[in-house]
Amino acid sequence: MALTSSTRDQLLKVSTATLCTALFKRGLRNQFIQDVRPLNGHLPNMVGEAFTLRYIPAREDLNPISVFQDRSHPQRVAVEQCPPGAVMVFDSRKNPRAASAGSILVTRLKVRGCAGVVTDGGFRDSPEIAEMGFPAYHNRPSAPTNLTLHQALDINVPIGCGDVAVFPGDVMVGDREGVVVIPAHLANEIAHEATEMTAFEDFVTEKVLEGRSILGLYPPTEEQSKLDFEAWRTAHQR
Repeated sequence: MALTSSTRDQLLKVSTATLCTALFKRGLRNQFIQDVRPLNGHLPNMVGEAFTLRYIPAREDLNPISVFQDRSHPQRVAVEQCPPGAVMVFDSRKNPRAASAGSILVTRLKVRGCAGVVTDGGFRDSPEIAEMGFPAYHNRPSAPTNLTLHQALDINVPIGCGDVAVFPGDVMVGDREGVVVIPAHLANEIAHEATEMTAFEDFVTEKVLEGRSILGLYPPTEEQSKLDFEAWRTAHQR
């Protein structure tokens, strides 16, 4: 199921924490990519369908620096094939000792209109990437080229990224905390539920700041809390 513009708009306005709760209600406990953080924590949400590249451990006789002269090298091909609006996701086996990519390849993704880039490894040129205004998530900076440790192999196949299964077309949402993976077939309903949850949480936060107890309010076990929320929604057009 393709990501619709209305679902994308909803996901741009909700947190990964709220999305994780909505997924947990459906029995999905392990959708938040582990040990991956934004290079720039001041950007809007990242939302896009996953386009993947899988790395395996490099073997020295197959992975000299001369492989980059091959126009069909999988890393280069993947960057050129990642569709506009998609998120490039690297499976680097949670190993940031060598870079998954650097600023030139990430710049290419940005220029091509991609929505962001995620790796459970590291990026080289990370200070430059952080200044691009392009959503990028990694474990930590890594100066060595990917060839010293990683061998690019499979393009747009199911991968593991930060202990989470990522299938091509899954919806990736990143915020200032990290990245969550939404199975493609659940994206519309999760986006809708998270939008509703966000409205309620905004109401609760406002009441708590006014001095109200969370008991009976969060969750709304008292009928008055439900009535107050409906009145708040009407007043705020939420």
